Amino acid sequence: MDTAATAEEELARARSTYRNQGRWGVADTLGTLNFLDNGKRAHAASLVRRGRPVSLAGVGARWHLDRHPPESFSGRGVLLDVARAVAGPGGELADGFPIREEHLRMAVEAQGATSTVRRGDIVLVRTGQLARCRRLGDWTGYASGPAPGLSLSTLGWLHGTDIAAAATDTAGFEVRPYEFASVEAAPLRQIALPGLGLPLGAKFDLEELAEDCAADGVYEFLLVAAPLPVTGGDHAPVNPIAIK
Repeated sequence: MDTAATAEEELARARSTYRNQGRWGVADTLGTLNFLDNGKRAHAASLVRRGRPVSLAGVGARWHLDRHPPESFSGRGVLLDVARAVAGPGGELADGFPIREEHLRMAVEAQGATSTVRRGDIVLVRTGQLARCRRLGDWTGYASGPAPGLSLSTLGWLHGTDIAAAATDTAGFEVRPYEFASVEAAPLRQIALPGLGLPLGAKFDLEELAEDCAADGVYEFLLVAAPLPVTGGDHAPVNPIAIK
């Protein structure tokens, strides 16, 4: 039974288990971007084969962040097309669909070696919700209504893979309605951002990139996704570009 007490117990347990506070010192501002060093950026640049840029700038695309320096948001990007893995080519996950670790692994297995997630990667997860709203011409509820997204249960994966950042094509990153009816604020973001130091992206338009990746079978690329510098804010606009 979901009560405020049981929800808080679960969240407290997750906060205690999945945390990076103090890992890089008290003055650190990079958080999980510490995993994305210059060597990894150089490797990401070597992934460019055709020189084709793909804009991922959905309307209102942004990073949720906490003092992360803008210049650090470039490196190896990996697309996990969970909607395609679950629902087939051009697939769309239903609103309220919770993406669990098994679905992330399913996408990696279906896509092959180029989607293997490594330390320091910026992982992009496609749900297909943005495509559905565009196809239907109906954006009602996109900003705050029911949506597919990552489950709180993926915190172990987000933490254990040592990725630098993650983003989706939805407005809130995590599944809505939230998995605890008694919790008003986004529970996954409550822990991933301040606890892990993991930047979370929202409203990334992944459709053109997904088509390109499916066509050539390559799901890794150079991703340049520096947010605009915002003083004192917890989110910042971004014009992300994948280069293949």
